[in-house]
Amino acid sequence: MEIIVDAHEAEEQAMGWFYYLQDTITFPFKAKCITKRKTSPIKFEQIVEAIGMADEEDCMHEMFVEIYYEDDVLSIPLAQIEPIDGDDETQQAIGDWHYWVRSEREL
Repeated sequence: MEIIVDAHEAEEQAMGWFYYLQDTITFPFKAKCITKRKTSPIKFEQIVEAIGMADEEDCMHEMFVEIYYEDDVLSIPLAQIEPIDGDDETQQAIGDWHYWVRSEREL
């Protein structure tokens, strides 16, 4: 993938993905939970508002986005949601990440 073409180490790949997603996704956007995770409080098909990428330090092994959750801001895996109202670039970038995850590649 062009996103990580020159990245050889896991950290370089993670940062390639992080900056690609940060630069391409337009926040905020509404999203739907597409998979349940034991480590995440959102429920399957729950609608959330993604407000930004999590800190890059939190994205060294998986990409996370921040959402409003109750009266707080929480980071959840980007692979757990799909955009409902994101623009075309946002849809494409998240689709790229989902493809990467489905291909069972790791950072």
